[in-house]
Amino acid sequence: MLEFCFSTWHSGFRSRSVHAILVLGVLLIGVAFLSSSFSPRQPATVALDVGFSGMCFSLALFGLFLVQDLIGREIERKTVLYALSYPVSRASYIVGRYLGIISLLALAALVLALLLWVTTFSIDLTYDSGNLMGMGAPFWVTVSGLWMEAALVAAFALWIASFSTVPMLPVALGAAFAISGKTLGAVMDYLSRGADNDAELVARFTPFINTVKWILPDLSRLDWRMWPMYELNPGGAVIVFGTLMAAAYMALMLLLAVLTFSRREFS
Repeated sequence: MLEFCFSTWHSGFRSRSVHAILVLGVLLIGVAFLSSSFSPRQPATVALDVGFSGMCFSLALFGLFLVQDLIGREIERKTVLYALSYPVSRASYIVGRYLGIISLLALAALVLALLLWVTTFSIDLTYDSGNLMGMGAPFWVTVSGLWMEAALVAAFALWIASFSTVPMLPVALGAAFAISGKTLGAVMDYLSRGADNDAELVARFTPFINTVKWILPDLSRLDWRMWPMYELNPGGAVIVFGTLMAAAYMALMLLLAVLTFSRREFS
């Protein structure tokens, strides 16, 4: 299992698509710096908001392309057969690859977070806005939530890759999964508030959303950016619940990926 994890690191550092996404993430941090000029009163807060959004996008894309490059392409090119020719189980291959992917995601999250932290700190010093109260534990807790979100999306894409015969299907479905999970909480909140007094809309979509919420995880529960931005502590219960939800869903997706891949036949 550890061998597959280490080989994932080696392959990940050589992947051109991974390099491109990391460059994109750095550019988005630069966009966060530039966006601060649009708010003379709270430039650091604006930079944090844009920076967290850029990190969320970059990490999710990073995880999807890692799954595609390191698992999807190996299956497509049948090079996975060389790895499985060793006396190891297919479960070790899947779990080892996933551990390598989420550890690479953690490294990417750390690099982007440090860039965002330095950017926000420099903006705060420039404008003397005194908004550094949330740049300690609240900032890093928020970063960990974004990492868990990307790891969860990668776990879903890994399951898709375990049975897919279409090269880009894990990326496409993984992106749709990320977007749906991210908007689920907002849609539920909108319907619970009455949908601007549109009773017909509430009656039509509430049963569907109530069903979907048992299938899709609410990824917005892992977004705690309001804490470092406005010092609005979400509370320990919210953070623990979001973490447990992510861990349970990742475990479920990993189990499905192992079961599916173990039964897959390669011709």
